[in-house]
Amino acid sequence: MTPYGSFSSLTGDDAPSILRNDDSGIAWLTIHRPHVANALSAEAIRRLCDELVTLDDNPSIRVIVIRGAGERAYSAGVDLGDPEMRGMQPMRGLARNVHELILELRKPTIAAINGYAIGGGFEIALACDLRIAADHAYFALPEARVGMGANFASVLLPRLLPRAIAMELLFTGRRFDVDDAQRTGLLNRVVPGAALDDTVRELAQTIAANAPLTIRRIKETATRSQGLPVAAALRLDVGPDVYASEDRIEGARAFLEKRKPVFKGR
Repeated sequence: MTPYGSFSSLTGDDAPSILRNDDSGIAWLTIHRPHVANALSAEAIRRLCDELVTLDDNPSIRVIVIRGAGERAYSAGVDLGDPEMRGMQPMRGLARNVHELILELRKPTIAAINGYAIGGGFEIALACDLRIAADHAYFALPEARVGMGANFASVLLPRLLPRAIAMELLFTGRRFDVDDAQRTGLLNRVVPGAALDDTVRELAQTIAANAPLTIRRIKETATRSQGLPVAAALRLDVGPDVYASEDRIEGARAFLEKRKPVFKGR
């Protein structure tokens, strides 16, 4: 089943900018602007944010995948051809909204990086919990070359990579290929482009089969504990009370009965 949804044959300004396809607890969101290398217009960012909020509140969805349409680009970043994105304040505000929203989602997110990810497009992938890339993909943060800001990447990239490597990428704007990205721990997998969707789907299905309340608690604890001393982080009590959940009972029963558990998220 394709993750593109039912509008994959449309291109240009008349096509929906964000496609959504739900498949067995996995929501595929596709940035669908292939005529501009999936660059993000103001409308596309708003629509992506709306879909993410809706999905995070949908109990039937357990994993969210974000990818770009086609095989060329994940996203080329902000669409500077969009008049609404030419002012610095609107651009910074909208970009910050989507990046922070992805970070704060309660559900696991996977970036299915089907092509190059530049600037704000790379930052969307950085905001996701997991990243799987096609072997022809690459990354760049060219903001220093064009006099723009890279606030989100400047904060997040040094937390995901060794600081010296992150700072070199930010200072130079040079291209970062998938082999280097995987070697430094930025990517979970690098696979042939033709295998990307199946690889992402397999990982998403594995996560979706696990106890959703536990997954949510794990993510919230990992997010809230960032920057805290270990002792303070260990005292955090965030997310749902999994110990009082029906899923905990089901998990124990399934283990004793030597069968796969059927979790219901309650």
